Amino acid sequence: MSEKSAEKSSVKSAEKSAEKSESTRLGVFKTYKLYVGGKFPRSESGRVYEVSDAKGNWLANAPLSSRKDARDAVVAARKAFGAWSGATAYNRGQVLYRVAEMLEGRKEQFVREVAEAEGLSKSKAAAVVDAAIDRWVWYAGWTDKIGQIVGGANPVAGPYFNLSTPEPTGVVTVVAPQDSSFLGLVSVIAPVIATGNTAVVIAGENVPLPALSLGEVLATSDLPGGVVNVLSGRTAELALPLAAHQDVNAIDLTGAGAELARDLEVAAADNLKRVLRPAATDWAADPGTHRLTAFLETKTVWHPTGSLGASGSAY
Repeated sequence: MSEKSAEKSSVKSAEKSAEKSESTRLGVFKTYKLYVGGKFPRSESGRVYEVSDAKGNWLANAPLSSRKDARDAVVAARKAFGAWSGATAYNRGQVLYRVAEMLEGRKEQFVREVAEAEGLSKSKAAAVVDAAIDRWVWYAGWTDKIGQIVGGANPVAGPYFNLSTPEPTGVVTVVAPQDSSFLGLVSVIAPVIATGNTAVVIAGENVPLPALSLGEVLATSDLPGGVVNVLSGRTAELALPLAAHQDVNAIDLTGAGAELARDLEVAAADNLKRVLRPAATDWAADPGTHRLTAFLETKTVWHPTGSLGASGSAY
């Protein structure tokens, strides 16, 4: 056999071996985990539950979070609150924009997960993911502007400066939408952290996978650990203890049904939490600023003016 023939035979043999290897190779299934305090723990209970696509086909096992996981998430969110709320609005905007950048690089993965979760075609799922990425950019642009919308100098009758400025409420529990696994999810998380709050997010019970994957993006987007914490599991099982938690300052009930929302409002009243009630929402529409202002407090400062010179003019 000539040298050339031997080379061809060797190449064909290698190609056949590669094809055989590909046909017998076992795929590596993705292990979905919670995102708490910047880390990826499994549920402390060790429980999981099956997640299926829109046609009922099994997709993955998601962590079934416990009350202990919820408490750990609140501890992480409270620990992160001081530094995140104290960061400049410009810096928070940079971080949110970085999230959009990272999502752009992993678009294909999210298109697949959204298509499976919501039963959409690939083109429609791609449009949803594009809109979610744009939503991060939208809120990134608002971080250093919302203070000019809801704050300012107040006219008063007297020799005083009277200034009102917005401040974040604190730790916010977010019950994510059940009908929009990604665009709706982003639309409820981004405004909470854009204004300096930290969040404990309960992913949609039947569509948690895009939310858990989002945790992986947040971990590599310069977002400090604990600013966003993502839990998956039974919505009622997690939401009720969080609504009653004394170190949670506010709760967004978007993803809660009418009966559950009523129970959560009753529990939230015990420490006067701010409550954003559920409402029908077109997630593709202009988001406006109402979610930015939902979890802001207004601090008003009075300061006496002084006199300048003999004329007594005030400043």
